[in-house]
Amino acid sequence: QVQVVESGGGLVQAGGSLRLSCAASGSISSISAMGWYRQAPGKQQRELVASISSGGGTNYADSVKGRFSISRDNAKNTVALQMNSLKPEDTAVYYCNARLIDYRVGLPRLYWGQGTQVTVSS
Repeated sequence: QVQVVESGGGLVQAGGSLRLSCAASGSISSISAMGWYRQAPGKQQRELVASISSGGGTNYADSVKGRFSISRDNAKNTVALQMNSLKPEDTAVYYCNARLIDYRVGLPRLYWGQGTQVTVSS
C-alpha cells in the first residue's frame, strides 16, 4: 500500500513563512515527479503550485515565483515547499502528489495526499 502524507500547514500573517512537508511511503518502486497543488476557497479546481522531477528540475506557478521554493530528498521520498512572503490569496488547502510506481502494480500512477490547510491573514 502507498501513502502520501502532508504536514506543516497552519495560520500565518501576511508576509510570514510556512514550510510544508510531504512523505511518500509503502510499496514504492520508484518516484518520478512530486509536486504541490492547492485549492482555494470557493474554487472547484486545484491549481499547480510547484513540481519537481527526480532529476531536480522545477516548475512554478507564476503567482508564487520568487516566493516559494520546492525541494526534494529522493532517498527519503519526501518533498518540501518553503513558502515565504505569504499573501492572503495563498490561502488554500495544499495537496501533495507523487507520480510513482507501486511495485505490486508495476505501472506509474498519481497518488495524492489528504491535504493541509494554509490560512494567511491580512
